[in-house]
Amino acid sequence: MSVFKDKTAIVTGGASGMGEAVCRQLAARGASVIVADIQSEKAEKVAAEIRAAGGMARAAALDVSDREAVFALVENTARESGRLDYMFNNAGMLFVGEVRDMAPAQWEKIVRINTMGVLHGTLAAYNVMIRQGSGHIVNTASMAGLIYQPITVAYVMTKQAVVGLSLSLRIEAAGLGVRVSAVCPGVVKTPLYDHSPSERASIPDVMGILPVRACPAEKAADHILAGVTKNKALILFPLHARMLWLAYRLMPLALVKFMQAPVWYFRKKLRK
Repeated sequence: MSVFKDKTAIVTGGASGMGEAVCRQLAARGASVIVADIQSEKAEKVAAEIRAAGGMARAAALDVSDREAVFALVENTARESGRLDYMFNNAGMLFVGEVRDMAPAQWEKIVRINTMGVLHGTLAAYNVMIRQGSGHIVNTASMAGLIYQPITVAYVMTKQAVVGLSLSLRIEAAGLGVRVSAVCPGVVKTPLYDHSPSERASIPDVMGILPVRACPAEKAADHILAGVTKNKALILFPLHARMLWLAYRLMPLALVKFMQAPVWYFRKKLRK
C-alpha cells in the first residue's frame, strides 16, 4: 500500500512541470492533493483532470511570495482535512544571465519566489506539523544548490539557501516528528526554461550548452516520491546530477576549471 494513500498534500507550483507531475502521481497513489499555483486557470485544469481520472484534488490560487496567503492556505487545508501530511514547496523561477547585467529588481524577484516562497511554505507547514507531531516538508532546490554554476548565479544563490534551510531544519525537526527533505534535480524537461527571464541571452541557447539529456517531469516525480517514501535528506537525480555532485566533492578545483568553459562560450557565442 502506498504511504501516500488517504494523506493530504499541498504542492506549490503544481500547475505545470515537475509540480504537476507530482500532483498527478500523488493522486494516483491515493493522496488528496491541493494544486497550488499563481496560474489559477492551469491549476484548475490539472485538478479537474485528476478528479476525472478518479483522484482527489482541488486547485488553489497562490502567490508563494505572499506570506499571509501561504499561511492561510496551509491553515485552512489542515482545518478542513483534519491534518496536513505533506508540503511540497516546489514553485520557483530561473534567471539566466551574468551578474553584471542584472538589475536589483531581478535579484529581488528571484529571492522572493525561490527563497522566501519556500521559507513561507516551510514555516507555515512546520507550525501545523509540530501540532500534529508528524508530517513531511519537501523543498525543491536544485543540483545548483550543491555545486558552483555560473551564468545562473542568482538562481544558485537561492537554491543553496533552500538546501541549507532544509537540511538544517531536518535536524531540529526530527525530535518533533517532522521530516524535511531537499529535492535537488539536475536538468528536467519543464516549462521553467520556456517562461523564465533572461538578460542578454536566449535560454534555449544557454540550455543547448549542456551536454546532458533533460529528465522527463514524470520520471522526476517518480524520483521525488521514491525519495520522500524513504525519507531521504537529499533527493538527487538523475544520474548526471549525481555524477556532477560526486565530481564536486572529490575534485572541487577541477570542477571550477570545467565551469569556466561555459562562461567563455556564453561570452563569445551567446551574449547579446
